[in-house]
Amino acid sequence: MMRISADTIRTVFGILGNGTALVLFFSPAPTFRRIWKSGSVEQFHATPYLATLLNCMFWILYGLPMVHPHSTLVLTINGSGLVIELTYVIIFLLYSERNQRLRVLLVLIIEILFVGAVAAVVLTIVHGYVRRSLVVGVLCVIFGTLMYASPLSVMKQVIETKSVEFMPLFLSLASFFNGICWTIYALIRFDLFITIPNGLGVAFAVGQLILYMMYRGSTVQQMKERKQKMEMGLVNTNGSLKDDLENGTKIGN
Repeated sequence: MMRISADTIRTVFGILGNGTALVLFFSPAPTFRRIWKSGSVEQFHATPYLATLLNCMFWILYGLPMVHPHSTLVLTINGSGLVIELTYVIIFLLYSERNQRLRVLLVLIIEILFVGAVAAVVLTIVHGYVRRSLVVGVLCVIFGTLMYASPLSVMKQVIETKSVEFMPLFLSLASFFNGICWTIYALIRFDLFITIPNGLGVAFAVGQLILYMMYRGSTVQQMKERKQKMEMGLVNTNGSLKDDLENGTKIGN
């Protein structure tokens, strides 16, 4: 009977992790299609994309052969993520107003200089795989955890509104499976720095799925009620009540 090696299993989960991570990287595409078509960034913020870009840059540094050997799959997915997130940031720069554009550009330059400085120090002053992996790994854990913790604000909104309308199920599922794949990948040949942020990612994703099951019913009811009010002309398309003078009648008491 043929025995499958641990390294083979690890590679399989790494490839699956690449796939689920790509789903997450491409998930904001509809938002940027909207920005492209409207010619404006509207009320969207560049912060999530700048944060993910910084995270990808640090993981690329971590996956370099001279820092942490045998991390090809870490390099491939974060290299892809870097290209995707940089594209988002460039689109944001093209369609944002001057002051906002300057702020985003300044943050982007600071991120590049910061990662470049860390890379220069690690590759010239710090010697040995263990020490280099430790320095870069700690930074990856910090920025990776911040990125994975970003859904907390959405979860807070879900609890307050009792609605999962703005927390898509497929994104929560993709986050869950992505975290599972990379956690297993890290545990097979134990890598603490990959395990911590992805383990937290699984926990946050489970929390989102629980909230989805709790509030799915109330979400459907809220959307149905809003649709009825829109048909009656009582609310705007964004769900807010119309002005009394605009309606010519007083809503409520």
